[in-house]
Amino acid sequence: MSKVKVQSFAVSLDGFGAGPDQDLENPLGVGGPDLMEWFFHSRAWRAMHGESGGESGIDNRMAEQGFANIGAWILGRNMFGPVRGPWPDDEWKGWWGDEPPYHVPVFVLTHHARDQLPMQGGTTFHFVTGGIHAALDAARRAAGERDIRLGGGVATVRQFLAAKLVDELHLAVRPVLLGRGENLWRDLDLRTLGYACDRVVQGERATHVFLGRRT
Repeated sequence: MSKVKVQSFAVSLDGFGAGPDQDLENPLGVGGPDLMEWFFHSRAWRAMHGESGGESGIDNRMAEQGFANIGAWILGRNMFGPVRGPWPDDEWKGWWGDEPPYHVPVFVLTHHARDQLPMQGGTTFHFVTGGIHAALDAARRAAGERDIRLGGGVATVRQFLAAKLVDELHLAVRPVLLGRGENLWRDLDLRTLGYACDRVVQGERATHVFLGRRT
């Protein structure tokens, strides 16, 4: 049976998964790129952008594993773009250009309906207004036997964790402090929710922590 996974989700030592004040110039929030330094140097990142080279160590292996056996993604609205409120038009097509890195159906949580958006490379964005359970049901149908990756952002991951819908959680913990932004652990008691740490792997630029749901 397919699993719902959070993969390669970067957090700071003080628990922030994004910086404050996201906008077009700061898609990860102010200071947010510091969280992704472990990924930016990897061979996987460079390959996603059609470039050669990059590091091939533990961090790269973790990044590559995050794309293995994924049949569908779920994203929060902010992960798709900085547009807020009703869609003014269909001009915004995501942060990634004409060929996003997903290559499978992607279900975007939103309060405002929008027609599905096919992109190059096999990615089609579907905009779901019915909440997290509706998005998960649609993603399960699309993924079949493959897994579903929950891409974020932070508020979306919190919702799925609080509902005990995440089977496995891989965090790339960066040795930085953000101080402000979107805190992953706000209002969550993971132990009561049935989560426990399975293993820890030290990478070159991040510590990779794997949590699993027991109940």
